[in-house]
Amino acid sequence: MTFLDNQLLFPAVEMANPEGLLAVGGDLSPDRLLLAYQSGIFPWFNEDSLILWWSPDPRMVLFPEKIRITKSMRNTLNKGNFTVTKDRAFKEVIQECAGAYRPGQKGTWITEKMMEAYCRLHHKGVAHSYEVWENNHLVGGLYGIDLGHVFCGESMFSTTRDASKFALIQLAKELEKRNNAVIDCQLHTAHLQSLGAELISREEYLRILQREN
Repeated sequence: MTFLDNQLLFPAVEMANPEGLLAVGGDLSPDRLLLAYQSGIFPWFNEDSLILWWSPDPRMVLFPEKIRITKSMRNTLNKGNFTVTKDRAFKEVIQECAGAYRPGQKGTWITEKMMEAYCRLHHKGVAHSYEVWENNHLVGGLYGIDLGHVFCGESMFSTTRDASKFALIQLAKELEKRNNAVIDCQLHTAHLQSLGAELISREEYLRILQREN
């Protein structure tokens, strides 16, 4: 495992351990975060931990055209109860994601430092949020890093049934208009798999990252 210093570099992702842990330390500066995502690496750590950098193999991704929309979800889409916006409430979305309850998980990896770091990326036009509203109330959303042909999804939340799915569907629709776009979901979950996400090798994911828009 590599311990990072002030130098703006990462080891080769092939050096990650079997769980995908690649490096420890460094900082959450915009330049380092952007380099990480462009290299197939992302930070994930607890509040009382050093910064941990990961590059898992395999990698969970969602090809926008393969998103799975159930019959009940189509009914939700057709009802018109939800509206979606982009970048209208980035800070609120990341705060809601940090506070979202997740079974079996203690605390959150979205620490104050993480929120500050991604807000800086948002101000630079790199990090984006999709907000879902119902009766002018924020009821769901997601945020992530947009690299053009790859949207690196970080987290999503929902306080009303299907609201986060609605946000993901809108993101997928937008990305489907781009050539060969993909949503990086990072790690496998049954929920993501139910929405159409799939595992690909790290090597294939890196090829997607290095592909021209």
